[in-house]
Amino acid sequence: MIEKKKGYPQKNYAKPVKRYCQTLDLKDDPDLMQEYIKRHSEACQWPEIREGIRSVGILEMEIYNIGTRLFMIVETPLDFDWDEAFKRLAGLPRQSEWEEYMSIFQQSDPKATSSEKWKLMDRIFYLYE
Repeated sequence: MIEKKKGYPQKNYAKPVKRYCQTLDLKDDPDLMQEYIKRHSEACQWPEIREGIRSVGILEMEIYNIGTRLFMIVETPLDFDWDEAFKRLAGLPRQSEWEEYMSIFQQSDPKATSSEKWKLMDRIFYLYE
């Protein structure tokens, strides 16, 4: 695991990309929060979920947390259509099972899709060149 004060390396793409940022809150229970983190570890991830994310055009997805707050960064090609991609993602094998499986940790409706429970954020600052 990389120490957070050293930063996290980023992949360089041969083409321009765009970024989406989302947030979601976990239930305020330390044991549940640790289990949520464990279930997102490389050892516990479901391969079908990773494959599904990539199959709808997502290049990279990262989740960060502090306390109960989750922050997700999604990088995509410039021509990526958010609504269409997440509609397709919701219909992929095991995706609804994964969402329900994760809902025991999240402050959200257990039957909600990823795009219904993760809320897109507004960018309020950018260090322009």
